[in-house]
Amino acid sequence: MLISTRGRYALRIMIELSRHDPEKYISLPVIALNQGVSEKYLESIISALVKEKMVEGLRGKGGGYRLCRKLDEYSVGEILRLTEGSLAPVSCPVLGDEKCPRADHCSTLPVWVKLDKLINDYLDSVTLADIISESVEKKS
Repeated sequence: MLISTRGRYALRIMIELSRHDPEKYISLPVIALNQGVSEKYLESIISALVKEKMVEGLRGKGGGYRLCRKLDEYSVGEILRLTEGSLAPVSCPVLGDEKCPRADHCSTLPVWVKLDKLINDYLDSVTLADIISESVEKKS
């Protein structure tokens, strides 16, 4: 599994917003500057975060973006799945209704299913509050 720059930047946006007063809006140029990422690239990511109601935006003077929930209500897994889709290391555990033709006699399928569960369980256990308080290492 390789997390794309889109996923990593989405997480960085959320961390940036979590470091500011939750009542104040932070402009996209400020987020881009603080994170060293192009404002243009962040626009598409922030729009996805707004669409999924992870952040709210305000247009005009004094506008920008802020988080909609408490820090402990955002998991890293939720943020990454928004931008990455599945976090599965291989496609077989996420075929949905379409069953892999080898599933009934695949010796490795249980390995991939368990790894997928471990990845998701871990990333869902880490919240923005954990990252901000630097307590991620305690979850290992």
